[in-house]
Amino acid sequence: MPGTLHKRESLIVGGGIGGLAAAIALGRGGNAVTVLEQSSFTEESGAGIQLGPNATRVLRSLGVLQAIEPIAFRPEALLIFDALSGRKLATVPLGPAIEERYGAPYLTLHRADLHAGLLETCKTLGTVTLRPGFNFASADDVGDKIVARDAKGDDIGGDLLIGADGLWSKLRTIVAPNAHPRFARATAYRTMLPREALPSPFDAAVVGLWLGPNAHLVHYPVRGGKELNLVAVIEGGGEAQGWNAPADRSALLSRFTFWSKDSKSLLEMATGFRRWSLYRLPRLRHWSKGRIALLGDAAHPTLPYLAQGAALAIEDAMTLSECLDASNHPAEAFRNFQRLRQTRTAKVQRRSRRLGHYYHFKGPARLVRNALLTRRSHDVLISSLDWLYRA
Repeated sequence: MPGTLHKRESLIVGGGIGGLAAAIALGRGGNAVTVLEQSSFTEESGAGIQLGPNATRVLRSLGVLQAIEPIAFRPEALLIFDALSGRKLATVPLGPAIEERYGAPYLTLHRADLHAGLLETCKTLGTVTLRPGFNFASADDVGDKIVARDAKGDDIGGDLLIGADGLWSKLRTIVAPNAHPRFARATAYRTMLPREALPSPFDAAVVGLWLGPNAHLVHYPVRGGKELNLVAVIEGGGEAQGWNAPADRSALLSRFTFWSKDSKSLLEMATGFRRWSLYRLPRLRHWSKGRIALLGDAAHPTLPYLAQGAALAIEDAMTLSECLDASNHPAEAFRNFQRLRQTRTAKVQRRSRRLGHYYHFKGPARLVRNALLTRRSHDVLISSLDWLYRA
């Protein structure tokens, strides 16, 4: 019966986007939540992020959307270009068109701004405790509790433990000890540029996507439009963990020698880049074990070509909270959570992987792709996103 379900003490390992979203969802339901984060709850990545309507709809329900909208940007459209010729291939309407169609906005913003909005919302909830400096090391079942222990030997107990600790999840080594990320043989590079002095077409209020052989480039405004986030993805590169490794600018630019002047000029404006290797994870048979469950990249990391990594974690947070609210048995709730989420997340993973190949076509395949894109109407292009944004 509603109102009779047991309110739990939940522990969440990881204070990133997925962990904080889960804390808000559970905390708003009256559950006591402690977020265990090894840092001081700072978002150090200088990366931008795109949030489709499927993500912003959940953020609105969590009370976070109003906190980030003043510092977010609402792009008017996605413009797709052929990187070699510089020719515009297609326009996908965003802005009012996408909000009217899906009932929520499409936003671009700095990752740190989204994280700050989630963090501030957590601080308004009396049910959420933030515990910085907790470097999770192990977990043990003790009676009817699960105890999380950090590298210093400090511990804390709760009714359940949620792993929102990302691609290199320590909780996943408990749930699925034989599952390890595999290098996807692609490398991403990012930087930020002041937007005020940028030439056309980079000064436009749009997301720009440039498709080239074995590489692509995406850019969009962040920080309320003050800066432009720029990401280049190339096939190959070295395998390395981490988000903030310095990149060799000259080596990166050499991969874009044959691109059009416009597309190449944007890369040349940047003086410094950061790089990270892209990884895949074999599909997990189970997302939970006993009192432990995984969400977001810990359970189902996705390649970035659909810009859905953060969105899937945000969706997970809401669904997991709903499943826990609907059951007195965590193990049952965790199974229901996986059942409700695994088909969608697997579809996003597959589509993202295929889109990466599509972006990087060369030779005759590139010409066919370009011809097909130029023939598609705005309505066809936006309706192709219904499966993703109406979920």
